[in-house]
Amino acid sequence: MLVTHEFPAEYDENSKILILGSIPSVKSREKVFYYMHPQNRFWKVLSEIFNEQVPQTIEDKKKFLKSKNIALWDVLSSCEITGSSDSSIKNPVPNDINSLIKKTKIKTIFVTGKKAESLYNKYCLKYTNIKPIYLPSTSPANQTIKYERLLEEYKKILKYLK
Repeated sequence: MLVTHEFPAEYDENSKILILGSIPSVKSREKVFYYMHPQNRFWKVLSEIFNEQVPQTIEDKKKFLKSKNIALWDVLSSCEITGSSDSSIKNPVPNDINSLIKKTKIKTIFVTGKKAESLYNKYCLKYTNIKPIYLPSTSPANQTIKYERLLEEYKKILKYLK
C-alpha cells in the first residue's frame, strides 16, 4: 500500500535536535501525529528522561517538544508499506531533511530504529552531512528492548540540548 506522510515536521526555529522515525505507523497516520500507538513507549520515555508528566493531547505533545527544543519528523515522505512494518518498506521517497535543518538550530540528528538509520544514511546523510545517532525503536513491535534500556539510550539526548 502506498503511504504518504500527511502531517508536517514538528519544529520551530529554536529546535536543537531532530528525532527521525522511518514513516508514521498506521495508528499515527490515523491520529495525524507522531508515536500515537498506545503501546509505543516514545512519549513515556521522553517524559521520564525530562522528569515530567507524559503529555496526553497532541497539543500538549507539541508544547512539550517546543519547550525542550526537540524537532520530530520522519526520514520518508512516502513509500509502499504493509501495515506499520518497516521491514516491508519499498520504493522509499525521502523528506527534504536538509531544508528543515537550515530553518533551525539543529546540529544533532537521532534516528529511532535500524530502518530509519539505514534510510537516513542512504538518502539524507549526503545532503545534511550530520552523522545520525542511533536510538532503539520505542515501537510495540520492539519489545525485546526493555524499558530501562530505552531510558538509558534516550538519555543521550540530554547532553545535546544544553
